[in-house]
Amino acid sequence: MPKAVGEAQGRISGRIIIEQLIRNMDLGQFEMGYSILAPCIFSLYLHPDDYARLTGVFDLIREDAKKALAGRLAQMNAKPLGGMPLGFGALRGAKDRKPYKIACKDWAFEFFPDSEGAVPLGDVEIHSELNETPQPGYHGTKTTLLDREPSVGSITGRTGGVRPETRQSPTATSSGDRVYAEIRYEDDSGPQLYLMTRDEISVGRGGDGAQVSLALYTNDEVSREHLRMRHDPAQNRFAIVDQSMNGTWLNGKRLARGVEETLPAKAQISVAEVITLQFEARP
Repeated sequence: MPKAVGEAQGRISGRIIIEQLIRNMDLGQFEMGYSILAPCIFSLYLHPDDYARLTGVFDLIREDAKKALAGRLAQMNAKPLGGMPLGFGALRGAKDRKPYKIACKDWAFEFFPDSEGAVPLGDVEIHSELNETPQPGYHGTKTTLLDREPSVGSITGRTGGVRPETRQSPTATSSGDRVYAEIRYEDDSGPQLYLMTRDEISVGRGGDGAQVSLALYTNDEVSREHLRMRHDPAQNRFAIVDQSMNGTWLNGKRLARGVEETLPAKAQISVAEVITLQFEARP
C-alpha cells in the first residue's frame, strides 16, 4: 500500500493538507480502456488536536483543494506524452493518450478526528475513492504525510466513502440514527464492520446500475445484489432473502432463492461460500 515519504514540517497546515490530497490523487489513479480515473472522494483523518485547531477553516481548505485538484487534473491532461518535443509526433501522442477524469460530479472532502490513536500529531491520513458509491475493483488509495503505514480503521475496517456507518460510534451514527444490528466480515479490502441503521439493506458486489447498501469487495461468485435484510421495527425482528445465483447460507442451511426467512438475532451468513457475515442484532 503506498505511503508518504518525508516528515511533517511543524504544525500541519491547509497547504500541507492540499499537497497531500494532490499526492493521494496521483497515487490512487485507476486506468481503464479509454481513460484514467482519479479519486474524487476523500476522507481525511487528523489527530484530535489538529482537528480542533483547523475546524474553523475546513470549508476554506475544501474550496482551495477543489481548485488545486482541478488544476492538477488539467495539468495531467495537458502534459505531452513522454515529454516529446512539439510536432507531428507530439500531436499524434496527445491524440492517443488516455484522458484523466473523475467519475463524480465534483470533489468531496470530509474531515474526521482520529478516535483510534492511529494518527500522530502533525500527520494527516487520507482515504480516497473513485466514485460516490465505490464498487469492487474501483478503489482509490490510502496515504499519510509521515512515513508510516495507513492504519485508521485497521480494527473497525473504516474506509472513506464506502461504508459511512463504519465511522460511527458503536451505539449510534453521527446523525443520531439508531443502530439495529452490526455485521462483521472480511472481504478483499480487509476486516470490516457495518452498522445497520435502516430498516432494509441490500448486500452484494454492486456495479452496473446495482446500488447496494453494503458493497462487498470480492469476486463475481457474489452477485451484484446478492441478498437483502429487513428489520421489522414493530416487532424488532429481522428477515433475510436470497436473490443470488450462487446461494446464501444461514447458519449452515442454504436459503431458497426469493423466499424470505427469519434472521436470528445472532447468525452466521455465508455469501456464495466466499464471504461470511457475522450478524448480531443490537438490543
